This record gives sequence, C-alpha cells and structure tokens, in this order.
Amino acid sequence: MIWTAHSTVATVVEQNGKFLMVEEIDNNRTVFNQPAGHLDEDETLFTAAIRETLEETAWHVTLTAFLGNYVYKAPNGITYVRHCFIATPDSHDASLPLDDGIIAAHWLSTDSIFSDSFVPRSPLVVKAIKDYLDGKRMPLDVIQHYI
Repeated sequence: MIWTAHSTVATVVEQNGKFLMVEEIDNNRTVFNQPAGHLDEDETLFTAAIRETLEETAWHVTLTAFLGNYVYKAPNGITYVRHCFIATPDSHDASLPLDDGIIAAHWLSTDSIFSDSFVPRSPLVVKAIKDYLDGKRMPLDVIQHYI
C-alpha cells in the first residue's frame, strides 16, 4: 500500500470580532470547524478554499492572506495537510443548501471558541484562530499553482 497524505483547505473568516464556524457531525458527534474540505483534482488551493467556504456556509468570500500549512495525524490514522487561508466575507446567500453533514454556520466569538464547552473537530481549529489573532499572515503569492 502506498502512503499518501490528504490535502485539505480551511478558511479563517473574521467579521466584527467573530469567526465564521461550521457546526457539523463527525463520527457521530457534533463538532466545530472552520469552513474546510478536500482539494479536488485539477483545482487550485485558492479555488478549493473559496468553494468549500461557500458550500459549507453559503458565504461568498475573498481570500486575503495565507495563514499556513498544518500537518495533523488524525485518530483514524490519516495524515492531513491543511492549507489554511484568511478571507473576508463578501455576501451571504441564504438560498444555498449547505453540504451534507453540516448542521449550521455560526459567527462565534473568541470567548465561545476558547471556552471549555467548545468541541473542535481537531486541534487545528483552535490553533488556526490563535495564529490569526497572533497576526500570522503570508501573502497569497507564496503559493504557486501550475494546473
């Protein structure tokens, strides 16, 4: 068997001190995540991040910066390489259905996200918010696409 990492994208979207988070079902439990998902074949990381955000939250966004790459070996044994972006919200389309497994999209405060009752999908969820608040940002042109 050939080992391969799973390439994913995630988007940190902040507005008025609140963060766009996805409430979803993962392994029969309710968890929170940034809008996130897998990179599709022949898709750029930018396109994937924008698409996943729209599919999971019904928010159109504009990418503004690259937050970083995060590598995580999940309890299921799969290693994920998460390409995390920062975006600004443009508009919401309430008529769009959300992806299967998504309960709702919420704007949450850092008090909620850093509370003991917050259940993140993985440790990367809170780490990305902390990195964002610490001012970590890279220009989008650090990523080059040749597709």
